Amino acid sequence: MPVLLGGDANVYGMARSFFEAYGVHSVAVCKKALPALAHSRLVKTAVEHPRLEEDAVFTAVLQSLAKAHPDKTCLLVSCADGYTMQLARCREALAPYYRFACPAPETVQSLGTKEGFAEVCAAHGLRTPQSVALPCGAPLPELPFGWPVIAKPADSPAYWKCRFPGKRKVYLANSAAELEEILAATAQGGYHGAMLLQEYIPGPDTALGVVNAYCARDGSVPWIVQGQVLLQERTPEGMGNYGAILTEPARQDTALLTALADLLRQSGWRGYANFDLKYTSAGEPVLFEMNPRQGRASYFCTAAGANLARPLVEDLVQQAAVTLPVLRPSVWYTAPWGVVRRFCPDKHLLGRAASLRRRGCGACHLLAPGEGPARRAWYWLRQGAYWRKVFANG
Repeated sequence: MPVLLGGDANVYGMARSFFEAYGVHSVAVCKKALPALAHSRLVKTAVEHPRLEEDAVFTAVLQSLAKAHPDKTCLLVSCADGYTMQLARCREALAPYYRFACPAPETVQSLGTKEGFAEVCAAHGLRTPQSVALPCGAPLPELPFGWPVIAKPADSPAYWKCRFPGKRKVYLANSAAELEEILAATAQGGYHGAMLLQEYIPGPDTALGVVNAYCARDGSVPWIVQGQVLLQERTPEGMGNYGAILTEPARQDTALLTALADLLRQSGWRGYANFDLKYTSAGEPVLFEMNPRQGRASYFCTAAGANLARPLVEDLVQQAAVTLPVLRPSVWYTAPWGVVRRFCPDKHLLGRAASLRRRGCGACHLLAPGEGPARRAWYWLRQGAYWRKVFANG
């Protein structure tokens, strides 16, 4: 029984992967289920608890859930940054009840935070953007890089608890005045952690890349997959997330994947890791961050033949060697395909993706085959709302 920690689109993608690989239904445990799980036949919200972020509540809820299913092998999967750190802290209390892959808390802190990740990358000769951490309320310093500047929260779990108009995953500030407005808005919205100010790496959405890796119990990294971003989300709340990803076996950057696998292996990572990156005009990859879990768009791996559920089951349930992924060309999308077609900046890549989609090698993230009429109605209403937000946002 897959127990998925979270309530968003990442949870739906994981549940869909489990169902397609093994025919099992998943349950979600979260503070609050988001619309991405609405009316789904693949995943049901087992527990919604407003105090789940408290370790004692977290542990009690999960122990109770496992005890209610003594006939099941319960496989626990984090689908959000905060849950990975919490699972790392509570691992001893949950180990008798669940199978899970999670590194020690200090390893999560080292690699799963933006500042720690930059230090580890530097030690491994991998480039990250120049960055300055700015504490909440601190005056804007002289920056060692020019404008525009990327601004994003250093403490992602704390930031995602905040709700305020104009909230973004990342911000682009073209001037000091714009940056001051962003800092004021996030502080007024309840975020009081540090902001990371980063060097902007120019280039279109198609210069972006994403990598997912699975690190097994023995410390090896047998499973690693790269996707080519076609488009970022176009809605205001989705900015910074991916709207469409093309995966092609011939376009895997083997040098980069080898370097990332070495970084994870030497750091003692366990479980899933997700890397966001961008290529410079010279073709050099610049790594933005590592999410301590599979990424929100990670169903692109399953769509390409590298099912996300298989490494977990093979490694933790069957306790066998993880099968190496054999990729097939595919295109994954969560934005309406018409939005992808209209806004993808590289028409050559778009043509390849459209050809794959016409041949049945496309996967719309939030609508799995076999979902019922209520889910399908929700999905098409969401697609229409997406278009309206795109037009309203210009």
